[in-house]
Amino acid sequence: MKAVILSGAGGPEVLSIGEVPKPEVKPGYIRVKVRAAGINRADLLQRRGHYPAPPGWPADIPGLEYAGEVEAVRETDRWKVGDRVMGLVGGGACAEMVTVHAEEALAVPEGLSFAEAAAIPEVFLTAYDALVTRGRLRPGERVLIHAVGSGLGTAAAQIAKHLGAVVLGTSRSADKLARALVYGLDIGIDTSETPFRQALTEPVHVILDSIGGPAFGDNLAVLVAQGRLVLLGYLGGSRSTADLGPIVRNRLEVIGTAMRVRTLEERKALVADFEQRMLPLFDRRIEQAAPLRPVLQTTLPMERIADAHRLLESNETFGKVVVEW
Repeated sequence: MKAVILSGAGGPEVLSIGEVPKPEVKPGYIRVKVRAAGINRADLLQRRGHYPAPPGWPADIPGLEYAGEVEAVRETDRWKVGDRVMGLVGGGACAEMVTVHAEEALAVPEGLSFAEAAAIPEVFLTAYDALVTRGRLRPGERVLIHAVGSGLGTAAAQIAKHLGAVVLGTSRSADKLARALVYGLDIGIDTSETPFRQALTEPVHVILDSIGGPAFGDNLAVLVAQGRLVLLGYLGGSRSTADLGPIVRNRLEVIGTAMRVRTLEERKALVADFEQRMLPLFDRRIEQAAPLRPVLQTTLPMERIADAHRLLESNETFGKVVVEW
């Protein structure tokens, strides 16, 4: 089968299309014919040599989320050949086929294309886990979402709004903030004009942050007593000299989370919870507009995987970049 192959660590030029063996189907697993795959920041980090695939996943085939059709099943009644599915993997999604445990796959919601479906798993599962499981966001609370125009940001804004929260978001682009209003943003903060700590008029209950070190101190300063800071990454750097006093005085929680390193049992539990509570909200057959929608910046052919990486690295995207076979 064809697959995107990493020839080494470096820029987009290390990505190419090559031939690799078709993955075997273990008991309890399914093999999916991939139609589309989402591109994520983790893919960029892996390509640069900073985020290797966990054990058991292809080391040289990137891709963390897929959408496609079941091509083979083994010792499971959950799926049958031809079913439309989507989901997360530890790597290997940018290939014509990928094998996944049957309990980790999700049905593609009615009315969605494969490209739209491929834009759901990573950002919506991550946002749901961060807001609901880790952040324990409740109706009426204020949540601050950094980089609200990103794929994760637009997903988190939609989920938070559905949960009844007041949604605040940051971006260095006024245009992205204006576009995010459609996806649940209540108050946008243009950090190219004013630091978010100065712009906030009242503290927040939950923060979703992937900036890391540079924002850490200000994040602590704008949380209410017993507020929750959920760290999803540290794209701005992993070090900080922040005052830790607010954590003790205000009984704050600093919660780290990552999806790729979780065990099979952890992933299965999250998928089951998401499937019950969130997946029906994507169904476009319901009378009113579906509460949750994947947000696509663009879709490119898999042969242009290097261009997809360059586009995401430009930081000019709003929502997701997806590649298709």
